Formats: sequence, C-alpha cells, structure tokens
Amino acid sequence: MNWIGEAFGYLAGFSTAVCFLPQTIKTLKSKDVRGLSVLSYCIYVLGMTSWTAYGIYLRSIPMIVFNSISGVFAIMILYTILTQQGKNNEKN
Repeated sequence: MNWIGEAFGYLAGFSTAVCFLPQTIKTLKSKDVRGLSVLSYCIYVLGMTSWTAYGIYLRSIPMIVFNSISGVFAIMILYTILTQQGKNNEKN
C-alpha cells in the first residue's frame, strides 16, 4: 500500500475513534442523557467489539487500537445512560 492510502486509513481510523470524545466529555460532565438511545449505544458497542475482534484476527494494530478507543468512549456513554436513567426512575 502506498503512503497516501496508508495516511487516509490512519486519518479515517483516528477520526472515527475520537468522534465520540466531545459527546463523552459533555455527557460525563452534565450527566444529561435525555435524547441518548440505550439501544443505539448497545449496538455500537457490539459493533466496536466485533471490529476489534476482527482486527485481532487480522493482526491489524490500527484496527484494534482505533476500534478499541471508539468502544471505550461508547461504553462510558452507555454506562452513564444506564446509571442516570436508574437515578431518574428513582426520583419519579
């Protein structure tokens, strides 16, 4: 693979990995989970776990690293959704 293709691959992986960073920071700071879908984040975590496993199978370090980062951010948001929804249900 030439260096231009490799550079686009790393840019894509990095962009995908950090795309949830602003949402993760905002959600953790505000604890506001209204409008965030549990099902959507469950599916996303499943997808990132699958991509990471596939990366391990292929022995692709970038695929493993970038999908793991994405998965960790999604798990953090999912955990916050689940814990905050539980607290909101207790208040009602």
